[in-house]
Amino acid sequence: MTTVILAIGAGAFLLWSLLKSVEKTKKSLKIARNLFAKTFLQIIGVMALIGLVLAAIPPELIKKLLGGSNEVLSTIYGAIIGTVTIIPGFIAFPLSKSLYESGAHLIAIAAFITTLTMVGFATIPIEVRHFGKKFTFYRNVLSFVFAIGIALGMGVLL
Repeated sequence: MTTVILAIGAGAFLLWSLLKSVEKTKKSLKIARNLFAKTFLQIIGVMALIGLVLAAIPPELIKKLLGGSNEVLSTIYGAIIGTVTIIPGFIAFPLSKSLYESGAHLIAIAAFITTLTMVGFATIPIEVRHFGKKFTFYRNVLSFVFAIGIALGMGVLL
């Protein structure tokens, strides 16, 4: 239902834009089409890569690391994996579903997603250049601690 409402809204705004300026609307649609084409190929590539990685990693290993009997250790593993990984959110959520279906704990998945979005281990060189070592260190450490807290909070809620 939400998708239908969004599609109707987009159509209404497109019609409104056409009524205001046909020329600008055509130009905008052409730009949007080109951006979509470029983004679509990237999305397909990333999803294919994730599919290959998930096919190469046996579900038993995922279950052992992220779904083992020790939930605290599984959460830490999920947080570490999220810390060193760079993938966009629109890929992380379907990946998280696949991990859950492979036996990962929800808390470990929450730790994975929160550290993925909050901790920038792979972007440290860029961050140090712009903000300095001290700021980068404290921001990443605090983000990691808060991400673990959020994951544990999700464990209480779920």
